[in-house]
Amino acid sequence: MKLLKYLLETAVFICGAVVMIFELVGSRVLGPYFGTSIFVWSTLIGVILGSLSLGYFIGGKVADKKPRMIILASIIFIAAVFIALTLFIKSFVLNFLQIRITDIRISSVIASLVLFLPTSVLLGMVSPYAAKLKLHDLNVSGRIIGNLYAISTAGSIFGTFLAGFYLIPHFGTNKLLSILSFTLIIISAMLFIKNTGKTKLFVFLCFALCLTGINAFGYFYRKAGFIDVDTGYNRVWIYDYTDAGTNKPVRIMRINNINSSSMFLNSDELANEYTKYYHLVKHFNPGFKNTLMLGGAGYSYPKDFLLKYPEATIDVVEIDPMVTGLAKKYFKLKDNSRLTIFHEDGRVFLNTTKKKYDAIFGDAFTSHHSVPYQLTTQEAVQKKFDILNDNGVVILNIIASLKGGKSRFLKAESATYKSIFPQVFLFPVSDPGNETILQNVILVALKSNNPQSFTDADPQLNGFLQHVLKKGLDTDMPVLTDDFAPVDYYTSSLIF
Repeated sequence: MKLLKYLLETAVFICGAVVMIFELVGSRVLGPYFGTSIFVWSTLIGVILGSLSLGYFIGGKVADKKPRMIILASIIFIAAVFIALTLFIKSFVLNFLQIRITDIRISSVIASLVLFLPTSVLLGMVSPYAAKLKLHDLNVSGRIIGNLYAISTAGSIFGTFLAGFYLIPHFGTNKLLSILSFTLIIISAMLFIKNTGKTKLFVFLCFALCLTGINAFGYFYRKAGFIDVDTGYNRVWIYDYTDAGTNKPVRIMRINNINSSSMFLNSDELANEYTKYYHLVKHFNPGFKNTLMLGGAGYSYPKDFLLKYPEATIDVVEIDPMVTGLAKKYFKLKDNSRLTIFHEDGRVFLNTTKKKYDAIFGDAFTSHHSVPYQLTTQEAVQKKFDILNDNGVVILNIIASLKGGKSRFLKAESATYKSIFPQVFLFPVSDPGNETILQNVILVALKSNNPQSFTDADPQLNGFLQHVLKKGLDTDMPVLTDDFAPVDYYTSSLIF
């Protein structure tokens, strides 16, 4: 059996793969609580690289003192235990840090150290320890060490592609952590048990136990009415609750722990107040026909749009095809000849489309309040301007306050739109008079220079128009560009 003949090489390869899969899964573990900003990725990569370096150091020292196969098996087994422990304690740790520490940089560092350092240190110990066990002739020591580290790196490359292209979208975070833990247990057992028959039996039992545990875990989640799905782009949660204000049953889709879509289960009325402001298109461009929406999620507004405007069409750009599938399954999204869905990045669509639109709606978020930076820049805004017809309008949802540190992104984005569009207006949804509260702010940018009225015969639209911000924002933030768009930095204060 060649697998057993090259047991050490197999163990090194698989441990190298597990390291990278564990790191990529880590982004999905942290994402719902701290977002997927550059801060979180920097923390995760830095902590795991530092942990691996510490593991190399410790592994080399331990190997020089006690080079025994059973110790290597024990190191891998303990790593499996820590992965399993991560699965069970992550929610408690992340909830605690989210409540207690308001600086996302500090909380993400602590979370990464607690959840990912022990496993990464142990897996870092594997390669130097395996090299010591493999060394029998100093004349070929360089070749042996080089081969093992090459095998480990090859495993990491394999694990990276396997996780990104297949494992995360198909198994999700919790199941994948279970799979990683059981995989390391099997490798540990293969190193420990020398009898081939016993090894085969142990591998079979572990596989059966892993499969049973994964299915049971998913069954209890689904039975509780909680849908937890990892896609190629996002961590998605779907569940039902009763709205405190209306006492109506609501279904919610949370993407990376932001309320991306809500739907009343017994009504077609829009559940989120800010989405009703997209109907301002009727006031600012009454003759609209062709519209575009960047960001689909549960398709709340596109569904409402199709009901209210039978003569108009809407194109929706949603980067994640699995999110669209979930919207069809859980949010009553149906095929419609007036709805065209594009599964691609919003900026890529803006760069390549030849179509002209009367209105562009914006509601794309990557995580908790953070907008994809490539959609916020002067270059992206220019693309929107170019594909709009003469009386075109952009209606964009932003989460911010009107003053203070939590207004930085709003000020920068407003300045960016003003650098391209002749008229830009802001409509705070909750309370235009309160400058400090965090709220949805609707940005309306008009391609036309024509003077605008802020009264409308439609009582609902007239109410929205009364929310227009009459006092201008401070102009102390620079225009966002492709070269300089620190969106994650500006929005980091909004996380909590």
